[in-house]
Amino acid sequence: MAEEGQVIGCHTVDSWNEQLQLANASNKLVVVDFTASWCGPCRLITPVLVELAKKLPQVIFLKVDVDELKSVAQDWAIEAMPTLIFLKEGTIVDKVVGARKDELQQKIAFHSSNLVQNA
Repeated sequence: MAEEGQVIGCHTVDSWNEQLQLANASNKLVVVDFTASWCGPCRLITPVLVELAKKLPQVIFLKVDVDELKSVAQDWAIEAMPTLIFLKEGTIVDKVVGARKDELQQKIAFHSSNLVQNA
């Protein structure tokens, strides 16, 4: 697994499956950014995710380009970019569609604080 404090790009289906399995086994909150290189709002939210990854080592950030991994995007029923999916132990617990920085930060704070309380 990549070092803490960074957004982990998944560029192959095998890489995605491996990172997802490791993330789910970690019992940490996982935030998956479904993005596209041509998507303007995606480019706006990327630096926010990078900054959050640095500040929140207790959260795992994964990034999937929907054009690069079409089958993964289809499996997760991604219809708009960016879509950020929040997972705990492999279960979807929340979702943000669009480059909504405030909502993203609120949901990360909410779900990561629940992890601390449940630990």
